[in-house]
Amino acid sequence: MSTHYALLGLDSQAGSDEIGAAYQRQRERYNPDRVADLDDDLRRVAAERTAEIDRAYAILSDPARRRQYDVSIGVAPPDRGTARVSARRQISPRERMFAAVGVAAALALVAAIWVITGRGADVQSQAMGEVNRPAPAFSLQTVAGDSVSLTAYRGKVVLVNFWGTWCEPCKREMPALQAANQRYGDSGLAIIGVNLTDDEKMQGTSEDAIRAFVAQYNLTYPIALDRDGSVTNAFRVFPLPTSFFIDAQGRIRYVHVGELTLDDVTARFTELQREGLALGAP
Repeated sequence: MSTHYALLGLDSQAGSDEIGAAYQRQRERYNPDRVADLDDDLRRVAAERTAEIDRAYAILSDPARRRQYDVSIGVAPPDRGTARVSARRQISPRERMFAAVGVAAALALVAAIWVITGRGADVQSQAMGEVNRPAPAFSLQTVAGDSVSLTAYRGKVVLVNFWGTWCEPCKREMPALQAANQRYGDSGLAIIGVNLTDDEKMQGTSEDAIRAFVAQYNLTYPIALDRDGSVTNAFRVFPLPTSFFIDAQGRIRYVHVGELTLDDVTARFTELQREGLALGAP
C-alpha cells in the first residue's frame, strides 16, 4: 500500500523537521521550471504528483491529522475510547451469515468475469504512464568499476531504474528488481540501476558507501554511477524512484514514478517482449 510517508520518501517514525525537509525536496523535483520541457503525459503526472505531495504534507505536518492518519493505516494504535466502542458493537450471527453470503457472491462474480474476459491469464500491474520516444543513450561506470552502455542492450527489454540510498521506496522495491533480474535475466530482460551519485555526494554519501549499500541488498544487475547528473537530466527524472521500460527498438514505452513490484516488472516485460518477437527482434 502506498502511503503519504512513501510518497515523501520517509519512514513512518520521521520527525517534523524530516517531514518538512522531505516535502521541500520533493516539491523541488516538481518545480515548474524542471518539468516545463516534458511531454503532455509527464507534465500531467507531475501535476498529479504535486497535488498528492501537497495533500500528504498537509496531513503529516498537522499532529492531530497525522495521528488520525497513522491509526487509519495501522502504524499507530486506535484511541482507547474508539476501541471500547468497537468492542461493544458485536456482529450478530444473522449479520455474519449475510456477510458470508455476500462475500461468496462477490467472489463468484469476480471469477466469472475473469473466465469470460481471460484476465486471469495475465499478471496485473499498476497503471503506468505510456510514452513512445527514443531513450537517451548513455555509458556510465558501474560500482564494480566497469562500464555499462544502454545501446549494448538493443534487442532486449530494458528497465532503467533511477534511485538513491536515502530513498525509502527505492529500498523497498530493490528485492523485487533483484527477483526480476534472476527470473528474467536469461530471457531477454536487462535491468540497469542508475544511482544519483551527484545528489548522494551533496548529502555526504561516498561512493564506497554506495557500494556497501549495493552489497547489502545483494544486487547483481549493473548499478551505474551518474556522477554529474547528466543521465538523470537526459531522462527528465524528477522524483525517486523513477523507472523507464524500454522496448527492443530502444524506445521508452512506459514511465513509472514510485515503487515497483515484481508483478509490475513481469507484466511490462512480458508485453514488450511479445511485441519485440512479433516485430522480429532477436
